[in-house]
Amino acid sequence: MPPVYLTSTFVQDGPGQPRGGYEYTRTQNPTRFALQDALADVEGGAAAFTFASGMAAIHTLLLTLKQGDLIVSGNDLYGGTHRLFNRIEERFGIQVLYVDTSDPAVLADLPADTRLLYVETPSNPLLALTSLEQAVAGARKVGAEVAVDNTFASPALQRPIEFGADYVIHSTTKYIGGHSDVVGGAIVVRDEARIDELWFHQNASGTANSPFDAFLTLRGLRTLEVRMERHCANASALAEFLVEHPGVGRVLYPGLPDHPGHEIARHQMDGFGGMLAFEVPGGVPQATALVKDVRIFQLAESLGGVESLIELPAPMTHASVPEEERLAKGIADGLVRLSVGIENFEDLRDDLERALDQ
Repeated sequence: MPPVYLTSTFVQDGPGQPRGGYEYTRTQNPTRFALQDALADVEGGAAAFTFASGMAAIHTLLLTLKQGDLIVSGNDLYGGTHRLFNRIEERFGIQVLYVDTSDPAVLADLPADTRLLYVETPSNPLLALTSLEQAVAGARKVGAEVAVDNTFASPALQRPIEFGADYVIHSTTKYIGGHSDVVGGAIVVRDEARIDELWFHQNASGTANSPFDAFLTLRGLRTLEVRMERHCANASALAEFLVEHPGVGRVLYPGLPDHPGHEIARHQMDGFGGMLAFEVPGGVPQATALVKDVRIFQLAESLGGVESLIELPAPMTHASVPEEERLAKGIADGLVRLSVGIENFEDLRDDLERALDQ
């Protein structure tokens, strides 16, 4: 592991002559640079930039847009991103249109003035899949760029730049960090021509992450592949268990053969991920009792850590989405989302089974 450079400012050899190219940690820091280089490498990008949070990463990317630009976004996405788009970006004249990006017909007929196509795949919380090839092809037809939030998959399972995406977004808090002990975000760029602009906005807006946060995230990145293998195996087995359980309604997991995006996931992912969602027939009362009755699964927001988490998107991660809009997207009040950790599978299964049978 590289050392943690906690230095805030660096000695210069002369006025305007930074030693080794380092002046001030908001602008340059060796530990952050080590993380950025590693992320660019694993995603196959020209460069990467890391931030204080995933939301800081998305916000910094949107600083490259101007008043009147149109973002076409998938309609199933993280509640915090929805809030950023609707309550902050629209104040500055950025227009946002929500569409079903899992529909090939929608991707083939994007508005002519689209500036940025923004996609989560798999999406949060409904695990919808968008074809990256079709998304890129549709965006190119109208001269738009493509940004893909790859948080749910991680670069261990999916590398959108290989399919032509211009930007890859991560909440590195999640699978990349992997231990629920550091908050961060990242943008990986495909085109070298975009490097200077994003570096300017990262520096000018002060959204970069701290050196110690970069160190912890880089530590997590080194075990990403082996952790994802266990996340995927546990989630797949739990999804199959839930499908057969009489007390469970629909189960959303890309690895299930009847999932609408199963074939897309097989084509563009190297595994089906550690996230799944399901509904219970008793609605909110049953779902609320369930998340309080489990013992190994912890009731908490976030995802991607080694420990298993359970939550209800409606009052938690997607509380900022208006109820009518949320229900129209298919996010039911009683939807349960699992971030499946790396614990013993039988323990996880037994924990859910006991709570479901209460």
